[in-house]
Amino acid sequence: MGIKVYFVSDFHFGIPDHDRSLERESRFVRWLEMVRVDASEIYLMGDLFDFWFEYRTAIPKGYTRLLGKLAEITDSGIPVHLFRGNHDMWAFRYLQEELHIELHRKPEFKTIGSKQFYLAHGDGLGPGDNGYKFLKMVFANRFNQWLFRWLHPDIGIGMALYWSRRSRYVSEAREKKDEDLTRRTIETRLTTHSKEILTNHPDLDFLIYGHYHLPLDIGLNDRCRQIVLGDWLTHFSYGVFDGEDVTLKFFE
Repeated sequence: MGIKVYFVSDFHFGIPDHDRSLERESRFVRWLEMVRVDASEIYLMGDLFDFWFEYRTAIPKGYTRLLGKLAEITDSGIPVHLFRGNHDMWAFRYLQEELHIELHRKPEFKTIGSKQFYLAHGDGLGPGDNGYKFLKMVFANRFNQWLFRWLHPDIGIGMALYWSRRSRYVSEAREKKDEDLTRRTIETRLTTHSKEILTNHPDLDFLIYGHYHLPLDIGLNDRCRQIVLGDWLTHFSYGVFDGEDVTLKFFE
């Protein structure tokens, strides 16, 4: 039985191109092999893929090493959780039925050992960002998902990956140009949300998020900390809970 819980987020496999995505995928598979030695649970906190859509009889091709390793880990008895992010919100039943990954669709409170956690991908939380919140509502609409399913996979997946990659390039350039902007956004949106949650749940020890691609450990009071996990595009960061504390680490 493992003694540690691992949290990791924002891989965006599929970008910026096949070869570089495959290189990062292989790196993450090595990480999975490392942590399975002492893991009691593994939490993937969203955006495992840069785009994912499950047709009734088809899924996006690729990711063979990743999916095989995740299936191997769950088959060995180690639970793997996926909090769906804004890029993999269209993960429905395949990962759960075939890989036995437990899907989470909303933020959740969870007791792990003797500590209290609040877990969420992080997108759309806190004030502002109303344009994205509207867009997320459109993408989450079942009728719109039904309409998209009528597109042939070569068209639907190809079109989505094209726009996803263009959007990711813009976002990457912005993040690299001004990390301070990301920090301010986290403070005004995510930390505001955390403090509101903490008001109603003062027993919380850790709030764990992905989405913002910048690894941060922020104290909210004498007891509680907000952990932003970073990403596997540039930082290769993750969080590990040893039963008492959560530590941010980096995989070389």
